[in-house]
Amino acid sequence: MTARQKELGHFLRTLRERMTVPPGGRRRRTPGLRREELAAQCGISATWYTWIEQGRAAGVSPDTLARLAEVLGVTDAERRYLWEVAGLGPQRVTRLVPQAPAEMTSVITHIATPAYCLGRYWDALAWNKEAQELFPDWLGEGSHERNLLDFVFSVPAARDFIVDWPGRARRLVAEFAADSADLAGDPRHEEMVADLASRSREFRDYWQRREVSFRDAALKTFHHPTRGLVLYEQTTFAPLVMRDLKLVILCARSND
Repeated sequence: MTARQKELGHFLRTLRERMTVPPGGRRRRTPGLRREELAAQCGISATWYTWIEQGRAAGVSPDTLARLAEVLGVTDAERRYLWEVAGLGPQRVTRLVPQAPAEMTSVITHIATPAYCLGRYWDALAWNKEAQELFPDWLGEGSHERNLLDFVFSVPAARDFIVDWPGRARRLVAEFAADSADLAGDPRHEEMVADLASRSREFRDYWQRREVSFRDAALKTFHHPTRGLVLYEQTTFAPLVMRDLKLVILCARSND
């Protein structure tokens, strides 16, 4: 059983258990559809589906995955996650980039609003002075651990700084999960997730939900230590050449 096979099984089980069961019939000890019910609706054998969910299937065809996705009613983000964790998505070369390319850094310094670059594991690789001023406890001079997830879940000040911390933190984990489907079994990724889970009960609970979501443009509200309540519209871009990097730009919006 590979790490990806195991994760595919866990994710399918999560999706199956969230399915709404038609009223009537016998009471169920577990939520959602039974394995044999899902298999029947997808036109595959219950034994084969059980093997997939248990991580024992050597390979799942695109046709089988498509049937499962249709019956389970997945979102676009969940569909991409299924394909990537099953090894059917475009292959990404994972490289530990210690710093952003010079051209990326140059672009960031010329942006007149908070901007920063995230690496494959969501480490901040470059940022401008506007971002440093907005995130003093993450990108400030005294900060040492500049991983975004570590900041949100390990730095106490983040809970006051981020408005609606529980909701935002849960969403962030779902976005990271969607972005790291192909990293199942990667040593750095596994170590990072295990470390965060051991230090943060909230991260562990959110991660175990196996929710996935695209990193869409959205409004972000912060309680800045000196400026008070500030509102930004966040947009994330990926370079054509180095798609593992993310350029995040925040444009100020009125609080009115």
